Amino acid sequence: MDISAGIQASLAGRYASALFDLASENGTVTAVETDLEKLGAALGESGDLRAATSNPQLSRAQQGAAVAAVAKHLKLSDLTTSFLGVLAGNRRLSKLPDMIAAFKAIAAAQRGEVTATVTSAHPLSAEQLATLKDKLTARQGRTVMLSADVDPDLLGGLVVTIGSTRIDASIRTRLNSLSQAMKA
Repeated sequence: MDISAGIQASLAGRYASALFDLASENGTVTAVETDLEKLGAALGESGDLRAATSNPQLSRAQQGAAVAAVAKHLKLSDLTTSFLGVLAGNRRLSKLPDMIAAFKAIAAAQRGEVTATVTSAHPLSAEQLATLKDKLTARQGRTVMLSADVDPDLLGGLVVTIGSTRIDASIRTRLNSLSQAMKA
């Protein structure tokens, strides 16, 4: 498996990589990815869950019991539940959001996908997003998973970020460039 050294070098990346390897062996990568998405959403919505995973005053057993209850409530797979138990036992639950992001990146890379974010001044229609996704897929030679954001400060145009590449075709940037050129 080809995983970037940056992901593997981080603590979260090592745990995510180990989870991905186990899920691959069991043929449950999609199930684990779905579990982690549910878990990430729960962490985003529940301040109590975030506190339980990051509070150093809770014992390993208390954190383990808390995540076991959450896993049961969310109906997570056995592998994901065991993984959460290992994290609680190793006092690594505070890194769970980073591990979720790393797992998603590893799974996407394995599927040959690349993630892109498009930011526009106004919400884009489904048709516009589909057209942009097709053009980016053709340009990248890999399937592009597109997420859209809105930033009214752009005034118009788009800013597309694919990995470390940024394509800035916003009116705000053009106006700033023009302003700098006029000062010179």
